[in-house]
Formats: sequence, C-alpha cells, structure tokens
Amino acid sequence: MLMSARAEFDLATRLRRSGASLGEVFAFVSGLYFRGKMTYALEFGDPPDPTAPLTGTGSLIITTNAGLRAPDTPLTLRGLRALASGRISVDDVTYRRALTRSAKAVRDEVGPDCEVVLLGSIATPKYVDILLKVFDDRLYFPKDFVGRGDMSRGGLLLRAARAGIELPYVPVRGAVRHGARPPRLEPIRRNL
Repeated sequence: MLMSARAEFDLATRLRRSGASLGEVFAFVSGLYFRGKMTYALEFGDPPDPTAPLTGTGSLIITTNAGLRAPDTPLTLRGLRALASGRISVDDVTYRRALTRSAKAVRDEVGPDCEVVLLGSIATPKYVDILLKVFDDRLYFPKDFVGRGDMSRGGLLLRAARAGIELPYVPVRGAVRHGARPPRLEPIRRNL
C-alpha cells in the first residue's frame, strides 16, 4: 500500500517525491507497536551527547540492511524497497554485519558507562545474540516485556510514556527471556 504508485495519502506521496523519515515509515507499517516504542524513546531517551552523529537522538531503529539508524533518517521509495527486501534474522549476513558494525559504532560513541536499552523482542536471537556480543552487560530491556507479544509491548510503552513513568530495566544477559503471559493491559479510555 505505501509503495503503490496509486497511493495518494500524504506519506506515500512524500515517499515517492522527496522522501520521508524512517520513523514515520516504521510507524505507518508497524502501527501501535512502533508508535509505542517511538513515543517511549522520545519521552525517556537520554542521549549521552545530543550532538553525536549516531546517538544524538537518544533512540535508534534496527533496520534489515543498514544496521541502527536514527528515526529522522531520510528514506526514499528506493530505500524502502531495499529495506523491504532484507530480513531481520541472525542467518542473514547483510543484516548481521550492518547491525554489528553500527552497534560497535554506537558502543564507541557512547563510552563505557552508558547503558543501552533494547525496546525490541528479547525472546528470539534476532536482536539479542548480535547486540549482546557488542554491548555485553550494558544491554538492558524493560523487565515487563517478558511474556508479552509485540502489540502488548507497544501498548505498555505507550501507556508508560503517557503517564510519564519509566519502566524498570534489567540486564539482558542472564535474564528470563520467556515467561508466562501477564494479564491483559487495561483498555485506554478515550474522551469523545
């Protein structure tokens, strides 16, 4: 839909004409899950150096073919097609090399005392195996993620950001990565 030449909505036309930001495109494609991540990261992301090329935003997005990128990274339709042709899998050489290379650059940029928080899934090796090799004991995740699926994690992050309450983090190394499903989140009440 987003890549269709017939799509006339704002994001699709900008993507074809001049480009859009990586964060906008991911929010459109992933919906609640990614919106929750971005809202939370904007609320609680604490860049060690706001002027640093990689980490100045306080949050980075894992891509299929370009490693870690800032949400405001420009993306064209051609770039989106390249992203869409890749896979997020430890078996995919392009993904693994790009993520390792950019994670090492982030590690070097933030220094030895900075903790890195993963807002992605810790239940599969697709992020964890690669990032643990780079960040070791400095890689953390919200402990309330255990047992939650994508949408539940997105909803949890969105609620925490809206409430201004940062979630507690635990190190990924040695953590329980699979657990019982927690109770469903209470629905967000909207004022109509």
